[in-house]
Amino acid sequence: MTETSISPSTIASEMNLGATDPSTPSFADATSDLVSQMTEGNFDGLTDYATTHLAPALLSAGLGLFVIFIGYLVAKYLMRVISRPVCRRVDETLGKFVGKMVFYSIMFAVVGGVLTKLGAPLGGLAAMLAAAGFAVGLAFQGTLSNFASGVLMLVFRPFKVGDVVNAAGVTGKVDEIDLFTTTLDTPDNRRIIVPNSAIAGGTIENISHHQHRRVEVPVGVDYSADLQTTRTALQNAVDQLSANVIQGENRGSAVVLAGLGDSAVNWKVRMWVASSNFWPMTEALTGEIKTQLDAAEIGIPFPQMDVHVHQFADAAANAEKAGRTRPTRRGADRMVG
Repeated sequence: MTETSISPSTIASEMNLGATDPSTPSFADATSDLVSQMTEGNFDGLTDYATTHLAPALLSAGLGLFVIFIGYLVAKYLMRVISRPVCRRVDETLGKFVGKMVFYSIMFAVVGGVLTKLGAPLGGLAAMLAAAGFAVGLAFQGTLSNFASGVLMLVFRPFKVGDVVNAAGVTGKVDEIDLFTTTLDTPDNRRIIVPNSAIAGGTIENISHHQHRRVEVPVGVDYSADLQTTRTALQNAVDQLSANVIQGENRGSAVVLAGLGDSAVNWKVRMWVASSNFWPMTEALTGEIKTQLDAAEIGIPFPQMDVHVHQFADAAANAEKAGRTRPTRRGADRMVG
């Protein structure tokens, strides 16, 4: 009985029988060939192209879109899971920033992985982006400036989400700080989106940063009013709102004689209140000042201006008479002639 030896090369050749034929054209080449054939009026290869190339390509594209959709859901979920504790325990602005970075990082990785599996030339694309980086940087100078300003604001944090600020000529409550823009809601419920470069390049006033604010109401009274009576009336106005006054060092209330104006004696009434009560207490204090001054019969004068007109009738008459008198020398000259 003869023994038959099987070489390793024979086993390898038998295992590769079901492998893909390397001579099979790619999807792009097959599409180009089909278009050429159809241009010449030959539609025989259409069925073979649809079953051999088009159907697998559509299936791969569908699977890729499905994976991207799943990655999007996962990225949104992880963004919420990661940003929520940061917003609650550290800062809402930083939490939203971290959440967005997590979301975009996951989406970038998922889309890059899908494109790689589908055979997209990511290496060439990256080289093209690197080569065009200089041109893109020149074209988007303003956008890059906004990005840099956004990063600086997120690092140094001159304000956070929920603060009331006055920046770039806009006053409003900060709703969101993005990498390129900052969203503000105005007191009359208008939403304004301001570029970060406009905010970082100007003066930023954080109105709600401190817990306490000083209400100051200027008032002018008649010169005929007694100073002590006026001070008592203004102090009574403050005493009516004493429950809302913040006491402590450099706090409390004060009635200050500010100066002597053109038509009134100027006073300033000050009191420290919680920042959240600033506008209600400003209105309440103004109303109490008017009530107390009326009760003390102290008037608030209107701006006045005295105009004095002097008429020089005699001088005008003399000038007119002198203009009508004929010179003596001129008359004498005429008699000589």
